[in-house]
Amino acid sequence: MKLKNTRIFMAVLLLTLTLFSSNAYAANYTVLPKDSLYKIGQLFNTSVSTLKSNNNLSSNMIYPGQALKVTAEIYTVKSGDSLYLIAKRSGITLDNLRIANNKWDNLILPGQKLLLPALKISGVHAGSTSASSTGSTTGSSNNTSNSGTVISYTKSEVDLLARLITAEAIGEPYDTMVGVGAVVVNRVQSSDWPNTISSVINHVTGGYYQFSPVQNGYINKPPTDDALRAAWAALYGADPSNEALFYYDTSSTNAWIRSKPVTARIGNMIFAKQIRNPDTNTRTF
Repeated sequence: MKLKNTRIFMAVLLLTLTLFSSNAYAANYTVLPKDSLYKIGQLFNTSVSTLKSNNNLSSNMIYPGQALKVTAEIYTVKSGDSLYLIAKRSGITLDNLRIANNKWDNLILPGQKLLLPALKISGVHAGSTSASSTGSTTGSSNNTSNSGTVISYTKSEVDLLARLITAEAIGEPYDTMVGVGAVVVNRVQSSDWPNTISSVINHVTGGYYQFSPVQNGYINKPPTDDALRAAWAALYGADPSNEALFYYDTSSTNAWIRSKPVTARIGNMIFAKQIRNPDTNTRTF
C-alpha cells in the first residue's frame, strides 16, 4: 500500500512539473541597442553564465541585431488580443513585452507567437518606466506617448521618423540608420530646434528644407522594417551619432556642413554637431 501511494505521489509530481514547464520553450531574443547580458538575464530571469553557455559566448560582448537563445514562456495571440491586454494579463509592462519581441508597432495577428518576459510589473529594463495603455491590435491610437522613451511621440511620428531613416540611410549599416534617427531626437531635445518629431523633420529655415527627402518626396515611401526598428532604438535613447545634430554623405562637397565638428563616421555617413560662440554661447549654423 505504501509503495502504491509513493507511485501515485511520484506520478502526480511528474505531471505537475510537466504542466508547470509546458509553456517554457527555447526561443530567440534579438539584442537591442544598449542591451547587456545582465539586462537580458533580468528580462528572462536567467543568469549571465547561463546565457553565455547556451549561446557559446566566450565573452560578455553582444551586438544589436544578434539572436540569443533564451528560455521563455510563449503566448499564442488570440482574436481580440492587444499587446496592452496581453501585458496586463501577464503582469508585465508593455515596454518589456515590446522589448522581448522586438515589436514596436501594435499589429498582432491570431496565432502569432510572443515571448513573455519573466520580469514582472515591478521591474524595469532598458530605461522602461511604466506600462502604457496605448497599444491596440489595430494601432488606431495616435495619442502622444513617452513610455520609457527619451522624447514624446505619436504613432504617426514614429512612422514619419522611420520613413526619413529609410529615405536617408537605406542600404547603410544599421547603426547609421539609428544615427539618423538620433539626430532628429537630439534636435527635439535641443532648445535651438522645434520640440516635436514632425516639426523637426518638416522644419524649413531660410527657405531651405532641413531634410531633403521632405522636399523631394522620398519621405513618402513606406519605411523598411530595419528603419522602423532603428527609429524605436533612437527613441529609446540609442545614439551612435554621439549627440550629433547634423549628418551628411561622405560624397558631400558642401563647405558649410563640412566645417562642423565631426562626432561620428558610420558607413557612408558623417555626423556632426553645431558650432557655438564661446563668448555668447549662441549657435552658429
